[in-house]
Amino acid sequence: MFKAFTNNPTAANKFIKHDSDMLSQVYGSDEVTPYWIADMEFPIASPITQAMQHLVSRETYSYEFDSEAVFAGISAWNKKRHGLTLDMKSFVQVPGVLSAIALLIREFTEKGEGVLIQTPVYHQFRRLIESAGRTAISNTLKIENDRYVMDYEAFENQLRDENVKMVLLCNPHNPVGRVWSKHELEKMVEIAEKTQTLIVSDEVHGDIVFDGADFTSIASFDYENTITIIGSPAKNFGLNSISNGYIYTTNSGLKDAIKATVASMSLDHGNAFTTYATIAAYQHGEEWFNQFVEYTQNNRDWIMDFISQHMPHVKVFKPEGTNQIWFDFTGLDLETGALKTLLVNDAKMALTPGTWFGEPDANFYRMNFAAPLEQIQASLELLKSAVMNLNK
Repeated sequence: MFKAFTNNPTAANKFIKHDSDMLSQVYGSDEVTPYWIADMEFPIASPITQAMQHLVSRETYSYEFDSEAVFAGISAWNKKRHGLTLDMKSFVQVPGVLSAIALLIREFTEKGEGVLIQTPVYHQFRRLIESAGRTAISNTLKIENDRYVMDYEAFENQLRDENVKMVLLCNPHNPVGRVWSKHELEKMVEIAEKTQTLIVSDEVHGDIVFDGADFTSIASFDYENTITIIGSPAKNFGLNSISNGYIYTTNSGLKDAIKATVASMSLDHGNAFTTYATIAAYQHGEEWFNQFVEYTQNNRDWIMDFISQHMPHVKVFKPEGTNQIWFDFTGLDLETGALKTLLVNDAKMALTPGTWFGEPDANFYRMNFAAPLEQIQASLELLKSAVMNLNK
């Protein structure tokens, strides 16, 4: 059963999102409510906790890996929820999602070559690309009718003219919350096929999709030059610090190259905790997960309604998926420093600056709303008061 509050709220932790030194470094204050990191505040599903407790109770941690059960669980989950048929033999396990992306960049591009990202986008993409000596090519998303869309004309020109060897897709998209439709992805694939450009799709948020949107995996397309990062339970089940990554491709040449590199670095195994947690999540966590999505969708709707009613000068983009919501504070007509002061000192909110995601306009911020509704309501009431005081 899903719970919004933990039974042990005073338990000590070293979570990054709560770290006093980190908050002071980023925001100049640690007296803020953290909404800046994309992980949930909720207690995890009880079947996962039971699996972890079972491991601890054995009092021994001998070598123990069961990748087949993990892949079977991921495959069955995707078949039931998305009608997506996955081949268990087409998975490769790695330590994490970012590890997977870093490995794929190095494996399938050379230094100086371009990796295209659709900005504003998860800031770690650019870091992984540039730290590998590759060039991050920004295919900037457009806003049409208060909704972000792909710029296909620029996309095609960039694939043709800017030495792009890989497209790093984010679906659902973090931070703008788009769940790319089948039609939108078809157009992307059609363009990529012209130059046989590799598409790597990060689908870690693929199950967090709200009413009115349908998730389509890049793995469902008949284009062999694709690699999917699918099945990580990190965002679904709050397992960010004990989660593995799962690379999927039916292209045997790509898969063999990935497997060889992963094996050469002895990265091709998990550990008992991540293995048991993942199996428990996908085999026994669906009821909890459905309630989690329902709860956070309600959070999203409450935020949208509250902003519309009480802060009409603040623009908010309705997320179709993910637990991230994207704000544009341009309508408040504040300088960058004044806006940060309002958010941090007055509203006591630690939001993620949009500039981290490659958004040049400092008026944009992201908020993680996978938190108790009461907490969110208190924060936005403070924001409302701060905004109202601007006009006094």
